[in-house]
Amino acid sequence: MNANLRRLLGDVDALLLDFDGPVCSIFAGYPAPQVAAELVDVLRQHGVDVSPELASEPDPLEVLRRTGAAGDQGVTRAVEEALCAAERRAVETAEPTAYGREVIVAARQSGMPVAVVSNNSAGAVSAYLAAHRLDAYVSPVVGRAYAHPDLMKPNPVPILQAAFAVGVPSSRCVLVGDSLSDIDGARLAGMRVIGYANRPSKAETFRAGADVVIASMGEIAGALIERIDH
Repeated sequence: MNANLRRLLGDVDALLLDFDGPVCSIFAGYPAPQVAAELVDVLRQHGVDVSPELASEPDPLEVLRRTGAAGDQGVTRAVEEALCAAERRAVETAEPTAYGREVIVAARQSGMPVAVVSNNSAGAVSAYLAAHRLDAYVSPVVGRAYAHPDLMKPNPVPILQAAFAVGVPSSRCVLVGDSLSDIDGARLAGMRVIGYANRPSKAETFRAGADVVIASMGEIAGALIERIDH
């Protein structure tokens, strides 16, 4: 058992989870590059001159981010709508992360509130949680601010919103995330952070910013179950 992880979980009162990664792989059955290409088509339909670099962008969230940065709110809303619809379809074939469910249930059984803070839309996250009978365990769901991609993580605003909603100071919360935007956002929010290195290449990158780095959500589940047993 990871002693640092056990200590960290003993020092916090609330668990915040990123969605895509720690809970599930949202685009497992509806690949992210396909969604990104569909968003690029929306840009073209709105008369946007799409650069070759943006045309080949595989991350739909990055397409939205760059659209927002370009400053046309009408176009940003159109891309946001298309992405929300795609995410709602994607969660129907999302692949649950091994031990993601056990982490959520064990945290609640140990008395910790659990929130999801995601750059995906709250509607898609909530639909997934309901379909997998996890909605009773998770509150709140803080998703991407509608048509304001500048407020996505690493912006700390959604992370602070989740901490406020669970009624726990950010210094007594821990965020579990699988990206540098999660780690950087948690740091800006004054929060502890567990880096979930779901690919080995991420582990070294995460070590500089995360309090603890794990390779499996099972590590958190095990530490929480041990906490319940004691």
